[in-house]
Amino acid sequence: MKVGDTEYRSIWNDDEDPRSVHVIDQRALPFSLEVMTLRSAGEVCDAISGMAVRGAPLIGAAAAWGVFLSFLEHSPESDVYSAVMNDAARLKATRPTAVNLAWAVDYMTDVLNKNADAEVMKRSARALCDMEAERSRSIGVHGLSLIEEIMRKKGGGVVNILTHCNAGWLACVDYGTALAPVYLAHDQGIRVHVWIDETRPRNQGSRLTAWELTNHGVPCTLVTDNAGGHLMQQGLVDIAIVGCDRATASGDVANKIGTYLKALAAYDNGVPFYSAFPVSTFDMSIDSPGQIEIEERDADEVRVIAGMPKNINETQAKNANPSSLYEEEQQVYICHPDMDAVNYGFDVTPARLITGLITDRGICGADKKSILKLLS
Repeated sequence: MKVGDTEYRSIWNDDEDPRSVHVIDQRALPFSLEVMTLRSAGEVCDAISGMAVRGAPLIGAAAAWGVFLSFLEHSPESDVYSAVMNDAARLKATRPTAVNLAWAVDYMTDVLNKNADAEVMKRSARALCDMEAERSRSIGVHGLSLIEEIMRKKGGGVVNILTHCNAGWLACVDYGTALAPVYLAHDQGIRVHVWIDETRPRNQGSRLTAWELTNHGVPCTLVTDNAGGHLMQQGLVDIAIVGCDRATASGDVANKIGTYLKALAAYDNGVPFYSAFPVSTFDMSIDSPGQIEIEERDADEVRVIAGMPKNINETQAKNANPSSLYEEEQQVYICHPDMDAVNYGFDVTPARLITGLITDRGICGADKKSILKLLS
């Protein structure tokens, strides 16, 4: 995807510095575009757990590079395999809900088992990233048909899409999952408009999705998390598309906290509700929502909100160096610092509320029979 005139992926490795991997620090957006350089499995773990890197497919891609960096770090040692497997376990533990993380780590440790060679492992990590980008593009192609159908029914009118959290190219390697169909539709001249939930407490919608779509020129509007139901009641949402961090064999999907409430509102108002993700996000070992481990994060993410001071006016913001703007960002308490709080990172939307699942292999129903047919 492009930022200005420059094409980016959210993660990359270059031959000039082969012992490192570069990522966009999502914590700095939208005030600054900062690139982090990671040189060890420990730094990858910190980037994932510290939310510099987020989004299920991107977390998996970063973890794959983490296994490669671990191999470089420990390859002079006699027991390199044991050291890498220890790092692999640390990588898996950083974000327990996203299944892509464990899938990517296992992919790389399988490569290590077959051929413990640095060049082979580097090529494998790059291939995994290319594969994720292609999967996202395929999700976009399949999801585009839904937008085209709505556009035809509206006689060429604007297709209003509601999304939650960030499931764009920042959350993947490129294209995105939920946003991939939006980008493809926009690029083909279809008139689309996106309602962006702010997605508290980390504000991935207001900080990341809004930045992405605005950079790409896609018309969009930021709303509070609680506005979705009202928008649907007023007929202002044609389709809701969200991402997914883990899907059960029965079609239930775990996604950012608040997704379930959007699905309930969509169901009550007859708005089609879709979840978009690559097939690697299916966890066929679990069959019910209660089996999905829900990550509980630091309660200060609820008590504290970060942003730009209001006294920085528009002229100052336009003229400032982006890095200096990032340095101006402040964190403030929105309640008493000692207030008891709990911070669930995800919720699970039951399959009965989901119209369909948009995957890289096509669109299927949110039920076991349809999923097994798709995967076969």
